[in-house]
Amino acid sequence: MTDRALVVGETLVDMLPAGPAPLSQVDRFDRRFGGGPANVAVGLSRLGDSPLFWTRVGADPFGDFLVGRLADEGVLTDLVERDDEARTGLAFVSLDESGERAFSFYRDGSADTRLSPDRAGDIPLSGVDWVHVGGLLLAADPSRSATLRLARRASRAGITVSFDPNARPELWTEFDYGRSVRTMLGLADVVKASPADLAEAGFAVNGDPTDVAAAVADVGPHTILLTLGADGAYATSAGAWPGTTEVAQPGYDVETVDTTGAGDAFLAGAIAALRAGESLDNAVAFANAVAALTTTERGAVEAVPTRSVVRAFRS
Repeated sequence: MTDRALVVGETLVDMLPAGPAPLSQVDRFDRRFGGGPANVAVGLSRLGDSPLFWTRVGADPFGDFLVGRLADEGVLTDLVERDDEARTGLAFVSLDESGERAFSFYRDGSADTRLSPDRAGDIPLSGVDWVHVGGLLLAADPSRSATLRLARRASRAGITVSFDPNARPELWTEFDYGRSVRTMLGLADVVKASPADLAEAGFAVNGDPTDVAAAVADVGPHTILLTLGADGAYATSAGAWPGTTEVAQPGYDVETVDTTGAGDAFLAGAIAALRAGESLDNAVAFANAVAALTTTERGAVEAVPTRSVVRAFRS
């Protein structure tokens, strides 16, 4: 493949606790790389599909850490911006005994919320065949307007657009989450979400993945990838990929340490496989394996595997 994927969204510093505990009882945090779209970008790079990444971080030590890590991972940083007037966003993570996590965000006015709509109109899209958009940027302007402008440009150019709503209700104080998600779904070809993400946007239906996917497809995307945690994933597509148009894949049995970034790893695996021409069922199985392996270490990207590791795991 000569074309590249372009990932658009936030990169944050995840502050990870030393062990399972409520945030009020945590004595020490470890600094880790994070942010959903950033995790997707790193995942693609680990899988041999280094993407471009448009994001914005502060001109501060946390920003230095993130930019350095992106470069070390092979992510193309030509579109990574530094902001002298805003700080890099932070997310404090709490884990329970099963590795499930909750987040407390510190990103009011952070650099990632300040992407420019003018810049969105200038970013070259020649040589780009896939644009992935993270949902948190839609919660505040000017990044919201910038994200929508770039997505519209990509859609008009016939570039595949994917979207992850990544519901974080506490961050939606300026715009309505449900209406924003539906707007973006109207521009997207592929959506990856959990049923909880979609329920927050009004797609509760009856909780059945088949019905949820059908309701989302009515809004616009031709491919819906539903992540179901330990139960694996359900996917449907209107004939956009080779093979079957409906897939229900169970999860892999691994010793889960931390689920942070598992959905992002799944999405990276799915994008990498679909861009390589895989069928929907093969792409979902591959993505499930990438996600499962990612949960075996602490941190969002520490255990994201390479293609060779995934092949060995599935053999």
